[in-house]
Amino acid sequence: MDTIWLTGAAWLAVLRIGLGLWWLESWRHKDRKAWFRRGTGIAWAADVASGHRWTAVRRGFDVVVAPRPRATAYVVVHAELAIGLGLIAGLLTPVALAGGLLLNVLYFALVIHDWAEQGQNSMMALISVVALFGMSWQTWAADGALGLFR
Repeated sequence: MDTIWLTGAAWLAVLRIGLGLWWLESWRHKDRKAWFRRGTGIAWAADVASGHRWTAVRRGFDVVVAPRPRATAYVVVHAELAIGLGLIAGLLTPVALAGGLLLNVLYFALVIHDWAEQGQNSMMALISVVALFGMSWQTWAADGALGLFR
């Protein structure tokens, strides 16, 4: 593979780190007091899910999220932080990529009607797949230095 400036493996690492920064920004800009104390993030999602065109999304939300909104808020917010840090450091990278892909698919399904959100979620999911199958943890990553996930 011919590339400009960096090797192919290094470009995959750049892509992985960039995705990690994207997840970290998603975590950083959340009003965590509102999410944790007032439940604003889950309340917004509940409103979206209640009128969702897909029955599976409405039922899934009612079964998984609605009974435990506070715990779900903590899981979502801290998952975004963990994914971001994992991808930037390249630590447990395949786990972070798979977790991020799962979150993007869930977000994509929840806000299927919002085209602005769809672009972000589809691009983040695509980067996750490329970084996962390209084994982006081989360069500039703690996983590579520790010999994990060969």
